[in-house]
Amino acid sequence: MKKLALKELDSLFAAIAAQQALYLPQDDAAGQAQFAPWKEGAALSKRLNTARSAKDLFFPQVENLAGFKREGKSIEIFETREDVRPFTVFGVRACDARSFEILDRVFLSEPQDTYYAARRAHGTVVTLACTRPEETCFCPAFGIDPAAPQGDISCWIEDETLFWQANTEKGAALTANLPMLEDTDGAAVAAQQEKTRALLKKLPLAGLDLSAVGAGKTKELFDRPEWKQLSESCLGCGTCTFVCPTCQCYDIKEFDSGRLVRRFRCWDSCMYSDFTKMSAGQPRPTQLERFRQRFMHKLVYFPDNNDGCFGCVGCGRCLAKCPIHMNIVKVIKTLGEEHA
Repeated sequence: MKKLALKELDSLFAAIAAQQALYLPQDDAAGQAQFAPWKEGAALSKRLNTARSAKDLFFPQVENLAGFKREGKSIEIFETREDVRPFTVFGVRACDARSFEILDRVFLSEPQDTYYAARRAHGTVVTLACTRPEETCFCPAFGIDPAAPQGDISCWIEDETLFWQANTEKGAALTANLPMLEDTDGAAVAAQQEKTRALLKKLPLAGLDLSAVGAGKTKELFDRPEWKQLSESCLGCGTCTFVCPTCQCYDIKEFDSGRLVRRFRCWDSCMYSDFTKMSAGQPRPTQLERFRQRFMHKLVYFPDNNDGCFGCVGCGRCLAKCPIHMNIVKVIKTLGEEHA
């Protein structure tokens, strides 16, 4: 394990940025933390988590795929993707670090998404342990320990000191080029972890019971009458999907500038009435069906197809951002009432 005095944090960021692009959580004009490129004078946000996750850096909201140019009966197809260069994202929380494992199962399975794969190959993830989890957090329900975040490198901040531990080859390679880091033991980290884990047990959502959901529950849950009541309050705004670190749905569109046609993909939401709409119509025409699809995918379908792995990491963003306070925890608890 390594350490660095917190007052020297800017020198660490400068050293990383001299080698590759560096992104870290910074407060925006609205007071929300967002991942943004580091530049001299930029301050690391003290907020628990970013409004949107680090997913944006690996699976951008909008991304060019290809271009087309037509002259007469001839069509030229050309590459429009940007070159991906090495980059580091610092300050990723444990919940978001787990989200990459979920996205990997989707985008790195065959046939592999080469756009996502390139960013994963070139990106180094530096996580930062939580010390002040909020009441909306419930990542331990999914086996995530916010006091011991995974990633290429794990970090902790304690007593004006940054503690740094490389976990992978990419992490070790970056660490080797940062001579300002000094060797240390992990005593201070262990003490912090004990305090954080004690705090987690006191949170409102501690011990969230997932026994009513999971793999193999499709037949049991699909026609439950509670879906009607739950879905009636949903606005279908899609906010939950856009702040979610594990949602991976996208649409592919084309824009004709008159000189060329540009094909791009952009995030989409299963909560929208035109999601997966085809010439034959909408396969899920009602709000109830769309609402049920979102939560069944997170809690049943994804575990069914991924060795029991849930499609949620308990980051709490949907709890904090939903305008009518409908969220995945309410769904889990409501479906669990009969089960109990």
